[in-house]
Amino acid sequence: MEAFTLHRLHFAFTIAYHYIFPQLTMGLALLIVVLKTIALKRGDPRYDAAARFWGRIFGINFLFGVVTGIPMEFQFGTNWARFSEAAGGVIGQTLAMEGVFSFFLESSFLGMFLWGEKRLGPRGHWWAAFLVFLGAWLSGFFIIATNAWMQHPVGYRLEDGAIVLDSFGALLTNPWLPWQYLHTMFGSVATAGFVLAGVGAYYRLRGEHDDQSRIFLATGVVAATAASVLLAFPTGDLQARMVAEHQPATFAAMEGHFETTKGAPLVLIGQPDMENLRLDNPIEVPGVLSFLTHSRWDAEIPGLTEFPREDWPDNVPLLYYAYHIMAGLGSIFILVGLVAAWKLKRGTLATSRRMLWLRLLLTPFPYIANLFGWMTAELGRQPWVIHGLMRTKDGFSANVSEGNVLFTLIGFMGMYALLTVLFFFLMGREIRKGP
Repeated sequence: MEAFTLHRLHFAFTIAYHYIFPQLTMGLALLIVVLKTIALKRGDPRYDAAARFWGRIFGINFLFGVVTGIPMEFQFGTNWARFSEAAGGVIGQTLAMEGVFSFFLESSFLGMFLWGEKRLGPRGHWWAAFLVFLGAWLSGFFIIATNAWMQHPVGYRLEDGAIVLDSFGALLTNPWLPWQYLHTMFGSVATAGFVLAGVGAYYRLRGEHDDQSRIFLATGVVAATAASVLLAFPTGDLQARMVAEHQPATFAAMEGHFETTKGAPLVLIGQPDMENLRLDNPIEVPGVLSFLTHSRWDAEIPGLTEFPREDWPDNVPLLYYAYHIMAGLGSIFILVGLVAAWKLKRGTLATSRRMLWLRLLLTPFPYIANLFGWMTAELGRQPWVIHGLMRTKDGFSANVSEGNVLFTLIGFMGMYALLTVLFFFLMGREIRKGP
């Protein structure tokens, strides 16, 4: 296997593993603020106990997020040196702000939240929770701003082969940024909501922690259902329109749309045939893709064959499946969420064993949906590391041999396997201990 492919696999592995943790902490930070707000307004100690419990879960995930996130910063140099040399003056701005402002804000007030409740008092403890939330969401903003610039570069000029930032304001007001950021954050809230509901369902099924299990279920179901709806509309819809406008080849590959068509159908399922450039066994809804993209049933959607082959995403089938798995799981989340919300309103959710088992078994699936969502974004940008400016094959560290990359990749896999065992041990211990 050539060095270029191994560099890509190495970074894909480390970022996929790392994203397990912040996708929970960013959403959980918001839900902890919700729990603390209810506790403060009602004077209800049960919600304080719930916030403390989820604060401990947050702390474990935050720790593992830090441990697995730091190596990625170094990989910009070790694996993607030519990309860093060319674009470091741009991406260094947002990555530095993420570290200096967001990370230190989040970590400092997390310590106060976990160990300073008695000294801070109820209102001070609420402010500690809010500042943890603010730090987590600012961190997400600066990371997404970096990725949005790679997807849709703005505010730059080329100078002696380097990309120089002309306008920091343009970087932070990139039209790609708002919808990608909100889509990512709502994905995180959905994950946190499913985890809350899953743990609540687990306690209900075991007959433990009656009050807390009801709080976890109610909070989790409401948060996960609302976030799942917002993931589809408006954030997912408007993000897809951005892709259609600025990365039309990517959009065609995502949708499995090979031939330019007026009144293009929305493909629900099918198998890409790359030899004949078609979808096998498609199940389609006529005209819907055109309407969703341009708000007109007869709008023309360019097919993948309209674009030069060298500008196609590297792996069209994988991109197509990643996108459809994400969208399919999102649809299931909405359906299950609405049924659970209906049962919650009727007061039967906590006693419906079938729904409790379903909520418990669905707990890992938002992680899968979020992972495939990121795969859609990153596979879709290929063959560019900076869309339209630098191809991925021109950005890797050419001086690092395939043997060195493979050695470190195997080392990371072994180390992360040990971290996984430790993570499940710590999480299992907290969940068994309970609120």
